[in-house]
Amino acid sequence: MLTRKFLRAKIIGLSARARRLAQIDAEGAGIRPQDRPYAPSQAHFRAANQRLALIDRKIAARLGNLEQTWSQEPKQRVLVKIALVEREIDRARRAFGLFFEVFSQRGSAFAPSLSAHDVIAEDCYRAVRESAPNQFRGPLIKPLCYMEHSFSPATIRRGVLLNRLLGEPNPFPLVRIPWDRDNPWQAVFLHEVSHNLQADMGIWQENRQAVVRRLIRSTGDPALTRIYGLWHKEIFADLAAILLGGPASAFGMASFLAHPAPRTMTFRPGGAHPTAYLRVHILAEMLRRLGFADEAHRLGRVWDDLYNPVRFNRLPQRLLATSSRIIPEVVDEIAFQTRRNLAHRALADIIPFYAENERAIQAGAKVLARGQMPDDLPPRWLVSASSYALARNTIASRLLSEIVVKRLNDLKTSSASGLGETPLSMAA
Repeated sequence: MLTRKFLRAKIIGLSARARRLAQIDAEGAGIRPQDRPYAPSQAHFRAANQRLALIDRKIAARLGNLEQTWSQEPKQRVLVKIALVEREIDRARRAFGLFFEVFSQRGSAFAPSLSAHDVIAEDCYRAVRESAPNQFRGPLIKPLCYMEHSFSPATIRRGVLLNRLLGEPNPFPLVRIPWDRDNPWQAVFLHEVSHNLQADMGIWQENRQAVVRRLIRSTGDPALTRIYGLWHKEIFADLAAILLGGPASAFGMASFLAHPAPRTMTFRPGGAHPTAYLRVHILAEMLRRLGFADEAHRLGRVWDDLYNPVRFNRLPQRLLATSSRIIPEVVDEIAFQTRRNLAHRALADIIPFYAENERAIQAGAKVLARGQMPDDLPPRWLVSASSYALARNTIASRLLSEIVVKRLNDLKTSSASGLGETPLSMAA
């Protein structure tokens, strides 16, 4: 009887905390009325609450069975059932914690910048919808941005099973922005959104398979083929970022990758990211293929001045020696060869970028450099125009960030906000 009383007390305590995390709303996340313009959309809250409700139903079912059977079943079986309830409670705690951490930032001083980045991400998807209206398979909840301690941005794709959530799938894309990279001129942000585009367009695996087939035929070298196969998703995101933002994206990525030679020139076996030295040459090749030969030449000159493999490198000799021949093939395969899941179109067809687009970005940069806002640039191009304006050094970085963030949030407000529910939504 003493042991049964002990188990009963444990079950009572378990019941007291079992179903407290089944819902999250704006008020509970600390989002005040004045923060509502920057808040996640209702679609984000619905998706989060659907996930929490599903976990809560599992908790209720296991807890109900436990409360009915604890007094008759063997004690060890009761402990197992308690552990199963605790597992689901842990799942609810982790899921609620993730949503709370992301949503509650929209009640902070960083909310306007995070909301502005949401608008940029949405515009990247809009670029695909405008050129390929039926590419996505129905409505999608847009990526949601949040801030975290880290060196570089990152993303968690839609549907990815998260260890943090004990295997629960991520209900919508999350884009992590480091605390010091919240200004709207970071080309690496377009790179992270591009990872989500690759997944949502359904070409994650198709892209890798195409790269592997091309290189094994071209080189006959399984080791080289494996390396570029591992790099496929990062190369895709780099090339897509250029299509989204133009040459400024290539120079922005190069700036992000410019480190002392031991880091830039060192190969990491099994790594998903291309060695930085080769990665920038891939960016330059993409510029050449798009017709921006002068920009490609300038980028190559800067990079070759900073890094000379004759002086120093830690790259496999075969990888270095074949790069000038393989890089054009990889760029061609990823950006300019057709894909079945793109309805037999290439990435460059789905996200087109032309010389006149770059001229519009450059013109917008001149306006921004004077502290004014160009009227006709889409959000993704404002990233590039802002980076050019910053480089002119005629406007304070804080002021530039403020006027661009305000413009992006004004665009969000004017479109009635809320993805999947408005004329500017990502619904098909």
